[in-house]
Amino acid sequence: MLSVVAKDLCIEFPLYEGYRRSLRHALGLGRIAASLDRVKSARLGVGGEIDKGHNGKTVVKALDGLDFEIHEGDRIGLLGHNGSGKTTLLRALAGIYEPIAGTLDIDGRVTPLFDLQLGMDPDATGIENIWMRGRMLDFSRKEIEAHLDDIAEFTELGNYLLMPIRNYSMGMLVRLAFGISTALTPEILILDEMIGAGDASFIDRARARLRKFVERAGILIVASHNTDMLREWCNKAMILEHGKLVGYGPLAPMVAQYTASQSAQTPG
Repeated sequence: MLSVVAKDLCIEFPLYEGYRRSLRHALGLGRIAASLDRVKSARLGVGGEIDKGHNGKTVVKALDGLDFEIHEGDRIGLLGHNGSGKTTLLRALAGIYEPIAGTLDIDGRVTPLFDLQLGMDPDATGIENIWMRGRMLDFSRKEIEAHLDDIAEFTELGNYLLMPIRNYSMGMLVRLAFGISTALTPEILILDEMIGAGDASFIDRARARLRKFVERAGILIVASHNTDMLREWCNKAMILEHGKLVGYGPLAPMVAQYTASQSAQTPG
């Protein structure tokens, strides 16, 4: 069974106060820089908490003691203010960031789609890029071979697939990248905002393909500020606030909790 289990998950980023060693600081701007100490008590509206880390250094606590379990069939929407930790969590799930403390146990193959064109070579042909991008997403040769015709038909690029992609227009490149990334069946699918694609005539087909792609995933985890989109794709939600998990459960009550918290923070 596919699963993602976090126990006291912590990720920190060190802060290096280089301004204190600068010439400008030495010549008098230190008085301005000193005002930083006076705003520490102000309400934090974005970002993770700035504090002492596990090694005693000043850090941003991007994720601070997260505990959760995600199982097969879960479609999780991540909600939170800018800098709340949504993207950091997705990158931790993708193996980009390592925890400074706690554990993150993943049972299943993670397919992160942060950049649809990542790993594509402008001097390689469309067909060659299908193979390279597919392998980068950790799919087998057999899986890629089985979907070559599907990708070619969806993109409608015809003989352009035999040409280097540096000759493609941006719209053609997006069609190819989108077609490759949504062709296969992911086990654990990670999205940072919903991916879109192409020109107006392509949008409806792209949406239909994306819907089927998401439905095939064993687990979906997506970060978005668009609650209408989360209502369409997800059955659960997590709410992150300054790197802490402040809510996790069925989608409707979580969206209501998040919406209420946002309204409470809006100056009246």
